[in-house]
Amino acid sequence: MLYVLLDYSRRWLSEHGQWLGERGLYSPLALLDQIQFRALAAAVLSFAIMIVFGRRVIAMLVRMKIGDAGLSDAEALQRHAASRANVPTMGGILIAGAMLTSILLLADIRQFYVQAGLLVFVAFAILGGVDDWLKLTASRRGSKSRQGLYAWEKLVFQLAISALIAFFLFRQAGGSKDDLLHVLNLPGQKTWESPGTVSPALFYLGAPLFVLFATLMITGLSNAVNISDGMDGLAAGTSGIVSIGLVVLALVAGSQSASQYLLVPHIPVGDELAIFAGAMAGGCFGFLWWNCSPASVFMGDTGALSLGAIAGYIAVITRQEFVVLAMCGVFLIEAGSVMLQVGYFKWTKGKRIFKVAPYHHHLHLSGWTEQQVVARFWIITVLLVVLALASIKVR
Repeated sequence: MLYVLLDYSRRWLSEHGQWLGERGLYSPLALLDQIQFRALAAAVLSFAIMIVFGRRVIAMLVRMKIGDAGLSDAEALQRHAASRANVPTMGGILIAGAMLTSILLLADIRQFYVQAGLLVFVAFAILGGVDDWLKLTASRRGSKSRQGLYAWEKLVFQLAISALIAFFLFRQAGGSKDDLLHVLNLPGQKTWESPGTVSPALFYLGAPLFVLFATLMITGLSNAVNISDGMDGLAAGTSGIVSIGLVVLALVAGSQSASQYLLVPHIPVGDELAIFAGAMAGGCFGFLWWNCSPASVFMGDTGALSLGAIAGYIAVITRQEFVVLAMCGVFLIEAGSVMLQVGYFKWTKGKRIFKVAPYHHHLHLSGWTEQQVVARFWIITVLLVVLALASIKVR
């Protein structure tokens, strides 16, 4: 919103105040034309909001007794869970508030991709907030109160929101099946096209496949980040590292020269999503200030669901789903461990692959300290982001 207002002001001055321009009196506004500056500003602003308001919000959550019981199905983790019982959760409202403020101020909210991204982020944050609130106020409402949303309820809402956004994204390109927003960008494939040309070597997704892929990407990453949120700093730190890679992908997709050089799809105005990724980086690292071991607050579903959803959304718009999945390898391992554990347990009627799932708890019970698990997952994520970005050049 601030960017839009200042952009209009700059244009008016450019048209009606040439003498001001000659004296350089409004040249600082030209910085707002630089998407890199706005992405960096979004990160700084989001981080600053987290630091300034973090202690107050945490104190408010404590007063409201919004705490995480830290319950676990594994008896071996009960002692670990007990140490976390008095730490407030639902700290994702901090992340959501910081990111929304930065995006609304610095992104060009006139653009459809920005509006759709805001809808995704807000919808998933609200969904996570409702789930957190039901779980964390159950004791006030009696022993028979619901312990959060049922799994199927959350999944239905996630799929519905993702599918609706995906449908309108497909229609945004006028329903043209040869638009690069619809291309299937396979690893190692040259997918850049000059404007107005269509390559027969590329595979364009029709509406059903595009909606399916986008829905699975947004919903899947949302749940994967949520599953990984089980140790101090794990989800926040890993998401922050991934968001740096998302900034790069958004800037490349929105730049015709960069996308042409790297032979990847050029998505006009796609670089506006660098504001989202920058705000995500600042929000995650700012949250890490309060969430590092020993944590003062947990993000809960409010933060985890929305962070994963926006990462999936950026992957869809930039047409870099496979690259983003590679960067999010830690999240995929965590989610995969749960699916394997549950499936194997049901198939064998009681046997387990891991001591407990998600995988970070298995490593903890295998002798790794919590700090070792988190730090090593961060290191792995840094390597995955570097390798994933490097893979773009291999075409």
